[in-house]
Amino acid sequence: MSIASRVRAASVAAAVVAAGMLAAGSAAQADSGSVSLTIYKGGWVIGGSGGSGTLTFQGKKYRLSIGGLSAGLVFGASKANLYGRVSNIARPSDVAGVYGAAGAGGALGPGAQAIVLRNQKGAVLELQGRQVGLIANLDLSGMALSLK
Repeated sequence: MSIASRVRAASVAAAVVAAGMLAAGSAAQADSGSVSLTIYKGGWVIGGSGGSGTLTFQGKKYRLSIGGLSAGLVFGASKANLYGRVSNIARPSDVAGVYGAAGAGGALGPGAQAIVLRNQKGAVLELQGRQVGLIANLDLSGMALSLK
């Protein structure tokens, strides 16, 4: 094997090791936590939502504030108690942002809910829980979470 071939092989091996270290480093930076949210929603054609919640991340609790608007076919009012997991965050502030989801759904009386949302920072909320009230919607919603 010539010296040039050995240098190329060593360069390729170094690049593979560096890529593996970068991938491991970015995976190590991403973490997860748990969330619990209480969301009140109501409206007639245009709706609004608000509420509060808690993020538990690396053993500490952080208070959350929730707000949002809906437009489309919306009528009624409801209260949802949701809990679940937030993933792909490196620090508590990564959970803050606008979460958007397009969908159709509804609840009459107690109803089970499950949803997966993502914000602009890449944080992923996997939520489940119960919704109580009378609400029907077919809308494009935006929910904003912020740290208090």
